[in-house]
Amino acid sequence: MIDWQDQHGRICIGADIHHRSDRYEKYQSWFVEVLGRFRGRLLTAGENPEVEEGSWEYQKVILLPFPDIASFREWADSPDYQEIAVDRKAGSDGVVLAVNGPSKG
Repeated sequence: MIDWQDQHGRICIGADIHHRSDRYEKYQSWFVEVLGRFRGRLLTAGENPEVEEGSWEYQKVILLPFPDIASFREWADSPDYQEIAVDRKAGSDGVVLAVNGPSKG
């Protein structure tokens, strides 16, 4: 269970389908270090999620909590992340979703 109080009500969700390539592996080798510079953290990176309802075409789900959406955008737009994102884009296809967590109260 996610402690929403700890996450200030925000979480970023990324879902990737990856092609076990050298480029994606290079991206993964730098990912956590760059993420940590921007107050994000890796909650999970699970492969082959079990679909309980509906359909899901991706092989991997990545959950990245940030203190707020502004912190996510600072990370995603940073030169540090953009430098490694080139390898993610070359080695994977996917979708990235920025989602507000539930309201506190």
